[in-house]
Amino acid sequence: MPRILLIDDDEQLGPPLAAYFQRFELELVQALRPSAGLELLGQGGFDAAILDVMLPEMDGFELCRTIRRGSDLPIVMLTARGEVMDRVVGLELGADDYLPKPFEPRELVARLQTVLRRRRASSPAEAPGLLEFEGLRIDAARRSVQCLGRDVELTGTEFELLHLLARESGRVLSRDDILNQLRGHEAELYTRAVDIVVSRLRKKLEPLDCIKTLRNAGYSLALRRVAG
Repeated sequence: MPRILLIDDDEQLGPPLAAYFQRFELELVQALRPSAGLELLGQGGFDAAILDVMLPEMDGFELCRTIRRGSDLPIVMLTARGEVMDRVVGLELGADDYLPKPFEPRELVARLQTVLRRRRASSPAEAPGLLEFEGLRIDAARRSVQCLGRDVELTGTEFELLHLLARESGRVLSRDDILNQLRGHEAELYTRAVDIVVSRLRKKLEPLDCIKTLRNAGYSLALRRVAG
């Protein structure tokens, strides 16, 4: 049963949500403060995290940034009032998805199932082998990337987008194509999210210029494949 960590200071939210999650074979554990949540994450055993933006000690954005320094754990952020800037900032920091408050529990479950399914789809059992290009090496089994000989730390979403472009190297993928493959058809389309993840990827892969933008069309990986 997948274990989900909820970091939210609303004491009334966790218990009924945990009971609801059990109907979908998901175990929910709540931490009321970021420090307690980080301690639990450090012990391991969680498959995803849900972060509220408004928290004591540090806000959800800083908490997301802290988690991302050492983990590619799938993260769903709960954003106040669905503010667009909250969504953009959360995605820029490495969150995998977002949901505005107040939310329907069923939609939160659907978002979590999507990120968990996407993670499984990129597991070693289903995506073995290496993809090698000039200056870039992607190991799907280990979920690792090397750029010009150095290891590159990517979030889960960053890795999956790069891996998708690599599998379809030479083909132009539209933003909707990318979202449908990475987030599931039931997820709300938010094309700005693709631009944000691509921007992060480009920075991490510098000075290698490998992701090309085709105006009004989409993105492609423009590297020569290494035979082998």
